[in-house]
Amino acid sequence: MNYLFEENNILTSPYEAFLFDTKHDGFPVKAHWHYFMEIIFMIKGTAIINCNDEEYTLEPGDLILFHPQAVHAIFTASQEPLKYDVLKFDINSLNITISNTSKLSAIFKSAINDPAAPILLPAKLFKNFSLDNILNSCIEEILNKDYGYDIRFQALVSSLLIEILRIWRRNGFNTNTTALVASDTDSLYTILQYIDEHSHETLKVEYLAEKCHMSYSYFAKKFHELYGQSCKDYIEFIRISKVKDLLLFTNFDLNYISQETGFADCSHLIRTFRKKTGVTPKQFRLKHTITKM
Repeated sequence: MNYLFEENNILTSPYEAFLFDTKHDGFPVKAHWHYFMEIIFMIKGTAIINCNDEEYTLEPGDLILFHPQAVHAIFTASQEPLKYDVLKFDINSLNITISNTSKLSAIFKSAINDPAAPILLPAKLFKNFSLDNILNSCIEEILNKDYGYDIRFQALVSSLLIEILRIWRRNGFNTNTTALVASDTDSLYTILQYIDEHSHETLKVEYLAEKCHMSYSYFAKKFHELYGQSCKDYIEFIRISKVKDLLLFTNFDLNYISQETGFADCSHLIRTFRKKTGVTPKQFRLKHTITKM
C-alpha cells in the first residue's frame, strides 16, 4: 500500500540536519508528510516544490518551511544536480517562550494558512542574516554530537525561527494572537495518519468524528479550523496525491491505480483528477516525466 506518512522517532531523535545532493541521494523526493517541521535551504540548482497542492520554485539562497503534517514533494527544474541543506525537528521540543507568553510551536501553528506568513522566503529577505552559517552549524552539531550539541542545535534553530517570524511580522503577521488549541482536539493531529493509512477504503467523515470522540458538526468545524479545508476535501487531496505518485513513479494502469487509491472505478478517478488538476491522469503522466538524477 502506498502511504504518504514518513515515520520519525521523535522521542529518541527529535532533530535531523544534513546536506542533500541529488548526485548521491535518492531523487526526486516523493510526496510525503511527517510530524516534524522541515526547512530547506537551496544551495545549488533550481527545485520545484509541491506543498499541499501549491507549487513553489526554489532558487539558490531561498528557504522554504514545511509545517508539521504538510504534504510535500521535491523535483528539479532542469538537468543540473541540486544541493540543499535540510533541517527536520520537533518544534514542540524547542522550549523557547516569546515574551513569557507563547511558545514558538504555538506561534508557528497559528501561522499555518496565514497569507502574511508565506512558507517560501526568497534570499533577499535574509540579506542581513547568515543563513548558510546557521544551516552549516546545525549540520555540524548533528554530525559531531559533541557535548551539549542538542542545546546548541536548539539555539541555532530558534535563532532561525525568530528571524522568520520577524520577516512575517514585517509582512503583517500578528505574533500576539496565537492559536489556542483545546486539549479535546489533540486527536485531530493523529487522525491524518489514519486517513493516510485507510484512504484506499471507504472513509466516512462521521466515522472519523466518532474515532475522535466528537460529534460530526464539532469535528467538521475543528478540522476546518486546523487544516483550512473540510475533512472530505482533505481525503480527496490525499487520494489525488497518491495518484500523482503512482503516475510519476510507476507504470501501473488507471484501473489498478483507482483501486489502490480509493476511487470507485477508473472513470471516477479520471473525473475527480481532472476537476482538481485541470488535466487527465494520462496528460499529467506525459507532462511530468521524471528524470532520475
